[in-house]
Amino acid sequence: MAPASLILLGATVILQVDLLPDKKFLLLPPVNFTIKAINLAQVLLRWEPNTDQEQRNVQLGYHVKINAPQEEDYETRNTESRRITILHKGFSASVQTVPWNDRSLQPSSWVSAELRAPPGSPGTSIVNLTCTTNTKANNYTHLRPYQVSLHCTWLVGKDAPEDTQYFLYYRYGSWTEECQEYSKDTLQRNIACWFPRTFINSKGRDLLAVYVNGSSEEAVIKPFDELFALHAIDRVNPPAKVTAEIEGTCLSIQWEKPVSAFPVHCFDYEVKIYNTRKGYFQTEKMTTNTFISVIDGISEYSIQVRAAVSSVCRAVGPSSEWSQPIYVGNDEQKPWTKWFLIAVMATICFILLIFSLICRMVLVIRWNVRHCCVFLGSLSKMSVDQIKN
Repeated sequence: MAPASLILLGATVILQVDLLPDKKFLLLPPVNFTIKAINLAQVLLRWEPNTDQEQRNVQLGYHVKINAPQEEDYETRNTESRRITILHKGFSASVQTVPWNDRSLQPSSWVSAELRAPPGSPGTSIVNLTCTTNTKANNYTHLRPYQVSLHCTWLVGKDAPEDTQYFLYYRYGSWTEECQEYSKDTLQRNIACWFPRTFINSKGRDLLAVYVNGSSEEAVIKPFDELFALHAIDRVNPPAKVTAEIEGTCLSIQWEKPVSAFPVHCFDYEVKIYNTRKGYFQTEKMTTNTFISVIDGISEYSIQVRAAVSSVCRAVGPSSEWSQPIYVGNDEQKPWTKWFLIAVMATICFILLIFSLICRMVLVIRWNVRHCCVFLGSLSKMSVDQIKN
């Protein structure tokens, strides 16, 4: 029994020793690390585990560090990673092997790869690219009751030759389209693009990638790309069917949600009431589509409403334009007010008339006195002359 116990004890000790971390156990960096552009503003990072890596009871992962165009790092257990990023400045990244479940081990050294910036002459790419989206009702199909348009504008590069021509593409999700409707400058260069219908989902959270390249016989035109968050560029429609009515001193305003794929509860509103008689504004923020206010009952009011998608449904973006103003009430005065004003105006006119007559009489008297003095002076002079003679 004793030899058997010693054998079991030895096996246990050996097993425990094997479980201890081996200070000589080194993690090796991944191999065959590549970066490839697979779509507009999208790259695929791919690598393979090092085949020389010693096999131990250690789960391995990878630490990825994006170096350019914008720094970012993350960890993954996969051997490939897709990233959405601009590419006109190039792209570079590094990756290392890390222990996934045993932080006592040191990570491997880094391996790096780079995707060079596309060629092109400096100053030839477009500048000031701006894009907006807008949602309209689609009356042609029930499968997609709303359609999203896209409008982009830009300026010509300061060093772009006069024969430069630009071409725009957008990508949303897996869909990519080239622009077919351009606006041009005086040199017939494309400076704006219009997509009446797109595959953009106005409720989606994917980034919109816009890419513009160009051609010229005098220079290589450098391409440009940019990413847009939909909530930041969506031009929300104003509320629809704004109505208002007055009962006594109660003003009631109602409206419908804007034309949008978002449901009713996804909107915040702002109501602007302008008293045209007194010349002041009142603005109120609402989460419902009804507003009631107490008014003076004798003035005319201009009513406008605007909307914004609520933060409960997506990130906060700009508000819509104000709806077209509607007018309620009237600026006519009450009968007693009319007569009071008439009496006041008549009194003022009467006072002005009396004052005018008095001024006229004073002027006449002053004229008569002046001429009388002149006449008397003349008589006095004649008398003096006769006495001397």
